Amino acid sequence: MPGEIIDLYKNSGLKRPVENAARIKKMYDHSNVVITAWDENQLVGVARSLSDFSYCCYLSDLAVRKEYQKSGIGIELIKRTQEAISPQAMLLLLSAPGAMDYYPKVGFEKVTNGFIIKRLT
Repeated sequence: MPGEIIDLYKNSGLKRPVENAARIKKMYDHSNVVITAWDENQLVGVARSLSDFSYCCYLSDLAVRKEYQKSGIGIELIKRTQEAISPQAMLLLLSAPGAMDYYPKVGFEKVTNGFIIKRLT
């Protein structure tokens, strides 16, 4: 599985530690909501989240292969994530700089009350 995910990340432009397959595997092993989109045997999209299914859900990764972007796959992955977590849970994320204009178009509100301690590696 890490190989397919790494290929998707590289193609989609989402910056993740693609040089470290063990880290990618660990990211997925510890995620509790993973929604995927396939075109036959090719992984074309993924939404990876962490949720308590009651109050909040962090959408950590939303990636769609470049050739499939703007076809509604991202919107569908978000919708299915929302269905999986329950209407009681808010969905939040950190956007890649290049996607800042995308998320308001698909129903997200920009928030200004967040804080971060950045990872060391």
